[in-house]
Amino acid sequence: MAVIRTLGAGAWRVVELITTPVVPADYLDVIAPLRNAQVLRAKVEAVRPETANSVTLVLRPGRGWVRHEPGQYVRVGVDVDGVRLWRSYSITSPPWRSDGRITITVNAVPGGAVSTELVRNVKRGMILHLDVPTGEFLLDETRPEKALFVTAGSGITPVMGMLRSALHEMTDVVLVHSARTHEAVVFGSELRTLAAEGRIRLIERHTRASDSGRLKPADIAELVPDLFERQTWACGPNEMLDDLETHWADGGVAERLRTERFRPTLLTSGGGGTVTFSKSGTVVETDGTEPILDSGETAGVLMKSGCRMGICFSCVLPLREGAVRDLRDGTLTVAEPGDNIPIQPCVTAAAGPCTIEG
Repeated sequence: MAVIRTLGAGAWRVVELITTPVVPADYLDVIAPLRNAQVLRAKVEAVRPETANSVTLVLRPGRGWVRHEPGQYVRVGVDVDGVRLWRSYSITSPPWRSDGRITITVNAVPGGAVSTELVRNVKRGMILHLDVPTGEFLLDETRPEKALFVTAGSGITPVMGMLRSALHEMTDVVLVHSARTHEAVVFGSELRTLAAEGRIRLIERHTRASDSGRLKPADIAELVPDLFERQTWACGPNEMLDDLETHWADGGVAERLRTERFRPTLLTSGGGGTVTFSKSGTVVETDGTEPILDSGETAGVLMKSGCRMGICFSCVLPLREGAVRDLRDGTLTVAEPGDNIPIQPCVTAAAGPCTIEG
């Protein structure tokens, strides 16, 4: 690295000519995986336990990262048993950290391959795949005079990002949070400190110790009598959110409630399938043995390419839906509808029906 960095511009161009189509910068991606802005990755810089089943990961995003807004989430790609799986996690840190780091907080879900991997096995120094932040579960630019947050389980994570970012701009905040036990409350110590300081009114509900089951609108109405006067953000299980949306609509204040739902996982895999190129509308049937780049070119879809061996990243395109397999190592990448996951068509084949933005 030190020798390469001292090369003059002319010498660098000579080396590029000698190594074309694989230029020296391409080799740097192997030893400096965060440098490539076209393939976004992050390095795990710390792993902090939150509860017995949750951790906070401190991540250093690579080039190409776009600063998030409080409440947004990021899709994280993890290789599990040779399969690259993507899941969405709320960003729990404020967007203006001076060190450029972000945090996500993950609860291990029973049977959840990605969450279990992140909670149990991820270590400092590991590299994860990222997408840019997205999501519409946001605070108003003009902060509400009276705010209510209703969360359950991991639904606290986007709200924690909001509180860490903007609590100093809000004067009347109520948080109603439901968890199985006192110990299972993610960020429990931090939230209770905020309550003790008078910065929020915290109402905890521990369902294992209660016979009343999950949180219902009637419970919230009893706990927060002025709930319809408050701008409200809610995140948690779909059943809870369905009930809240009905209750706010019946009260004629549906516009004061915003909800965030965690999307289900798409489980699709296989050998070969239909590749749809969304921009051109071209549809190609493949057997799963030929790179998507080759299949597309045969069908008349011209895509940018370079080395054609997975090194230069010139051909990177977004996978919008479906499953593809890396022909080098068999890694399976799965996208849910609406995803925007970068893949390399020159070394990737269809592993079922898939849609490529190309």
